[in-house]
Amino acid sequence: MGWFPCSGQSSQEIKKRKKKEALDPIQPTSEKFKKNPPSKVKDSAKDGGSGHIAAQTFAFRELAAATRNFRGDCLLGEGGFGRVYKGRLESSDQIVAIKQLDRNGLQGNREFLVEVLMLSLLHHSNLVNLIGYCADGDQRLLVYEYMPLGSLEDHLHDVSPDKKRLDWNTRMKIAAGAAKGLEYLHVKASPPVIYRDLKCSNILLDEDYHPKLSDFGLAKLGPVGDNTHVSTRVMGTYGYCAPEYAMTGQLTLKSDVYSFGVVLLEIITGRKAIDNSKTAGEHNLVAWARPLFKDRRKFPQMADPMLQGEYPVRGLYQALAVAAMCVQEQPTMRPVVADVVTALSYLASQKYDPGTQPVQNSRWAPTTPPRTKRDSDKKLNGSSGSGSERNRTRKLI
Repeated sequence: MGWFPCSGQSSQEIKKRKKKEALDPIQPTSEKFKKNPPSKVKDSAKDGGSGHIAAQTFAFRELAAATRNFRGDCLLGEGGFGRVYKGRLESSDQIVAIKQLDRNGLQGNREFLVEVLMLSLLHHSNLVNLIGYCADGDQRLLVYEYMPLGSLEDHLHDVSPDKKRLDWNTRMKIAAGAAKGLEYLHVKASPPVIYRDLKCSNILLDEDYHPKLSDFGLAKLGPVGDNTHVSTRVMGTYGYCAPEYAMTGQLTLKSDVYSFGVVLLEIITGRKAIDNSKTAGEHNLVAWARPLFKDRRKFPQMADPMLQGEYPVRGLYQALAVAAMCVQEQPTMRPVVADVVTALSYLASQKYDPGTQPVQNSRWAPTTPPRTKRDSDKKLNGSSGSGSERNRTRKLI
């Protein structure tokens, strides 16, 4: 799924914008960064990211050689931006992923430049590392670290029989890691960055299922000072866009929280954000889930059948509670991402062992909730972490 413009722009307007970008692709975005630079990014990288590595510039011939002239057997995938190839850099013998932007596609010079600037300034262990870029003539390519397990989408939807299914512990690890990447953008980067295109296909996995957010072409600097939102044309992926952003074009940090809630629902249920192969009323994941959120006895029905009942009942209830809060229609009702991180980090720390813990049968829901609030508080009070962390966790679970 690619992103889409919702502002009603005609094809002629888009062509005019592209022509203007081609004439002066750097000035608009770079000037914005000069006026409002993410000044604290380098300091915050020390909090949990990779060290600052300046992006390299590559000649087109180098990247063509790395991918054997972009041969089909090197193709990793493609989307609205163009194609991504696996390659080996001759200079360093490093395996990389090379994104070649489609010169006739929707993503133009502006998005290419935003991605280079963002990933040159932002560094965290849950953000993909940009190695370099190429801007030879009309060629636009980006070179990233190679993520051997592909995207989260590859492991959740239309999974081939020979691919290992994601167990509950791995799902919670991925959810917590993705939330940490978003927390870095919202809290530790200054000014904050609104990701704007959070979806399963943009969460990449290394060999240990460690998640990293990728594709920052739609990212925007968030509101600063007394501003509450950023007004922009509506861009994103259908099924993930927050309703208030889709209707008004007013973008806030809570818009990303909504998108994260959709991703978390996908992780728990195994369903797609939009699936037209489902029966009427089940095409939209959030619309399908909302009635079920009202009855905890139906929560087991929402667990991904691929889990085969191997999940903790309490963990399922708690994860669904977090997702339900993230996809609230009113943005003020959604939690801040720091609270989401606390809740999911706690759930990821509670390891489920199907050998010693019961396997659930999702066909039948329990007649009573699995625990009381008092039981929950006892469990949380006995967990590790500071009092403030436990209080934040209680808010969500």
